[in-house]
Amino acid sequence: MHRQATAVWKGSLTEGNGTLDTQSGTLASTPYSFKGRFQDESGKSGTNPEELIAAAHAGCFAMQLSHFLAENGTPAEKLDAKAVVTYGPAAGGGFEITESALTLVGTVPGIDAAKFKELAEQAKAGCPVSRALGAIKVSLDAKLG
Repeated sequence: MHRQATAVWKGSLTEGNGTLDTQSGTLASTPYSFKGRFQDESGKSGTNPEELIAAAHAGCFAMQLSHFLAENGTPAEKLDAKAVVTYGPAAGGGFEITESALTLVGTVPGIDAAKFKELAEQAKAGCPVSRALGAIKVSLDAKLG
């Protein structure tokens, strides 16, 4: 199976801008820029690669955990997963991603907190995006809500 996305960039790094398109059409001429990536903490000036990694990680983790919970006989009513990707200047120059911190609040009838955390840790370790992010720290704070 393959998934694809296209990035078009015009201009220099700091003055240029680009658009992103995905195979599904979810992103269609979605703007991204240096400002949106490195200067705008609000995130309102467009998307950026790190935001998209965070979305992919949260989504993948939630799907993996939902599978483990169903296998356990305790399907989730709701999994509210968030990933915060941390990036900044690298020691050798440029920038680097250093962490993806997952937080989770789950509504899962019939499960105790210990089993929920155990399955959440398994999902964190086993989801394909977590595995792809193996070069960075991946943390998890999971609780029942």
